[in-house]
Amino acid sequence: MSTPGALRATPGATSPGVRPITVPAGSLTLSALIAEPAGPPRATVVAVPGGGTGAGYFDGQAHPDISLLALGARLGYTMISVDRPGYGLSAAQAPSGQTLAEQSAALRHALAHLAGRYRTGAGVFLLAHSFGGKLALTYAADEPDPAAPRLLGLDISGLGRDYAVDPGVLDDPHQHGQWKRNWGALRFYPPDTFTKAAAVVAPMPVRERAEARNWPLRFAAAAGRVRVPVRLTFAERELWWRHDEDAVADLTSRFTEAPVVRVDRQPGAGHNISLGWAARSYHLKALAFFEECRTRLAEGRATTEGRQP
Repeated sequence: MSTPGALRATPGATSPGVRPITVPAGSLTLSALIAEPAGPPRATVVAVPGGGTGAGYFDGQAHPDISLLALGARLGYTMISVDRPGYGLSAAQAPSGQTLAEQSAALRHALAHLAGRYRTGAGVFLLAHSFGGKLALTYAADEPDPAAPRLLGLDISGLGRDYAVDPGVLDDPHQHGQWKRNWGALRFYPPDTFTKAAAVVAPMPVRERAEARNWPLRFAAAAGRVRVPVRLTFAERELWWRHDEDAVADLTSRFTEAPVVRVDRQPGAGHNISLGWAARSYHLKALAFFEECRTRLAEGRATTEGRQP
């Protein structure tokens, strides 16, 4: 749900310390961006962009404060933003995209490869936006793969269960008239945002778009199988999803197995939070949540070890 009208992808710059990599993912090869910390990583954050956007969404170039990848690496995390199947390098291999189940399998292969090649620290957090959040929840609901690094938590923005739009809108590949739903207000974004954003936008694959209508049912099936901490963020002007008090209460009640479920609001932001002035604030909150999860895990291990004879 992130496609900004008529923008089209062109090669883009990256922040200092951020570089492109390729990642084997089963039958596909995915493109990605990586930023590594100076020392051993606390953990690894894999960022999963939304529909119609590529890995560069999390390395915004309109202002130095916006890049999640650069910020996270400075704070001691290995940061990876991956093009989902059907985007970037894999667009030629899978021009119609993949279903959520297929994307989840590809992500599992990708994470296993990353764990074998890069330092991952305590494990992996998934930070996802919009359609990427659908993939993150689908992945977390699947049975753990011993070859993949341990999943420690999820932080998802721009995703609910129930749409706040007529389902027919989801069938428009160009999202005519949806500018406000995608962006909110011009004042939320630095100058040149829409010029720079052209480098991260791509058409939403057909098979992926077909998945969108079924999300309310898929969410109900996935949420109850998620067993890691979850944080959901809704922008001040989130217009794609219902996030009123009743909707949020119902949303959180579905995570019956998650040890922590938190819902936050991000003021001064539209749907594409990570490209706006609010990006740094949101990213710091997400990384703080991950640090809480990492600390809780470390404390749990210490308690268990202390009980051993």
